[in-house]
Amino acid sequence: MMKIAFIGLGNMGHPMVLNLLKAGCHVSVYDINTAAANALKSAGATVANSMDECVKGAETVMTMLPAGEHVRAVYLGDHQGGVGLLKMIDAGTFLIDSSTIDPASAKLVAQEAHSQSFEFVDAPVSGGVAGAQAGTLTFIVGGTDSGFKQAQAVLQHVGKNIFHAGKAGDGQMAKICNNLMLGIIMSGTCEALSLGMDNGLDPKVLSEIMLQSSGRNWALELYNPCPGIMEKAPASNQYQPGFMAKLMLKDLGLGLEAATNSQSPIPMGTLARNLYAFHNAEGNECRDFSSLFEFYRKQSK
Repeated sequence: MMKIAFIGLGNMGHPMVLNLLKAGCHVSVYDINTAAANALKSAGATVANSMDECVKGAETVMTMLPAGEHVRAVYLGDHQGGVGLLKMIDAGTFLIDSSTIDPASAKLVAQEAHSQSFEFVDAPVSGGVAGAQAGTLTFIVGGTDSGFKQAQAVLQHVGKNIFHAGKAGDGQMAKICNNLMLGIIMSGTCEALSLGMDNGLDPKVLSEIMLQSSGRNWALELYNPCPGIMEKAPASNQYQPGFMAKLMLKDLGLGLEAATNSQSPIPMGTLARNLYAFHNAEGNECRDFSSLFEFYRKQSK
C-alpha cells in the first residue's frame, strides 16, 4: 500500500485525496483549515494535527498550496523560525508539488531538495474541480527523468494525462503558458458572443456556428460562458466556480511576471489580465472565471 502525505486540501486537494484513497493508497492529510482535513476522515484518510505528524513514514509527500511564498515556507521553513518539510521527512521520501506558482520558487525548492538528496518535481494540474473529481486531471511535470517516472506511479491514480515538460520549473512554465492562453480564449469568446447579441444574434445559434467554423475553441466546446447554452457549465449555474476568477487573475499575473523576466511581448495576455482585474474588483473573485461574460454584458447596456 502506497503511503502518501497530502498537504493543502482546497477545492482541488479534497477530490484528489478521495481518488488516492479509492486507489488503495494510505493517505495522511493536513491543512491549516482543520475542517477541510476532518472532512476526509470518514473517507478513510488519517487526519494529522501538524505537518510533522502528517509526513512521518510517508513514501511520497504531495502539496497543493496557494502561491510560491507558501510553497517556499512549507518546504524550506519561514522567516519566523518555522521548520520546513525538508527537515521533517525521512530519507528517500519523494516530493510532488501540484501548486500553480512562479517557476523561480519551484526551481529554488527543487535545488534545495536535491542538495539534501530528495527527489522533487513540480506538477501543476489542469482540468479544474470536475477533472479532480473524475480523476481525469492533466499533470504537467518539471524535474528529472527519474523524478518523472516516480511521479507517474502516483499521479496515475488522480490524473489521465501526465506530461514531462522538462527540467525543474518547466512544469510551472508550461502551466502558465496554458492558462495565459485560457484567459485570452475565454475573454475573446465572451467578447464575440456579446457582440453578436448586441447585433441581434441568438447566442446559442452563434455558438453552434462558431463551433463548426474557425472560431472553434475549448470554451465554446465545453465551457460556454453564456447562461442557458450548456446545462452543466458554470454559466448555467449562477457561475458557481469550477475555476474562480481570482485564480485566473493570479495565473495571468504569473504570465505577466514570466514575460517581464524573459522580456517577452504578451499584449493579448496583458489585456486579458486587465479585464480580469476589473472584473475581480467588482466583487467577482469567487465566481467562475467565465463570469467575465457579465462584464461584457454590463458594458453593452
